[in-house]
Amino acid sequence: MYRRFLKSFAIALLLHATGFGQSAQALGDVARANREKLAAQEAAGTMPRVITNKDLPADPRQVQEASASQPMTMVSGVNRSFSGRSSEQRSAEQSLAERRAGEQWRGRIQAQESMIADLQARIDQMNALMHPAGGSAQYEGPYNRYQARQMQRVAQMQEKLDQQRRRLNMMQEAARRAGMHTSVYDP
Repeated sequence: MYRRFLKSFAIALLLHATGFGQSAQALGDVARANREKLAAQEAAGTMPRVITNKDLPADPRQVQEASASQPMTMVSGVNRSFSGRSSEQRSAEQSLAERRAGEQWRGRIQAQESMIADLQARIDQMNALMHPAGGSAQYEGPYNRYQARQMQRVAQMQEKLDQQRRRLNMMQEAARRAGMHTSVYDP
């Protein structure tokens, strides 16, 4: 009885779903409506221009470029020449850009330093847990497998710490070469 109910339910659902497909708009009606819309746009004169590959020049050297004597900037869709700004505005913008660059360098370097400090603290903590405070200096090797694994982890972490320190040195050198003040790369 349950199977018969499921079959009849599935058939009813299928018949109902096919009814939705029949109420859709015919393709000819859609094409006619589209043609009427295009004709109305042409009559109103608001036809958008479509640019195709045929409209583009075959040789990219034919495209006119701005000359070097008149540099242009694009700000919110409006071309403005640099000559319209005063030297005070240009120097203020330049100092603002330098300050932002310095803040970015400082943030990256401080993040790297905190990563190094965190890694060093984890290494110190693992070393303190492995070696007892009153242990003898005669035997520095592991006492069991757990300590052997911990020593391997510490060695891997030490290698990672060395890599991070080299990376910090490279970042500081790059900041120095970029002309940043010592407060940026050596806080």
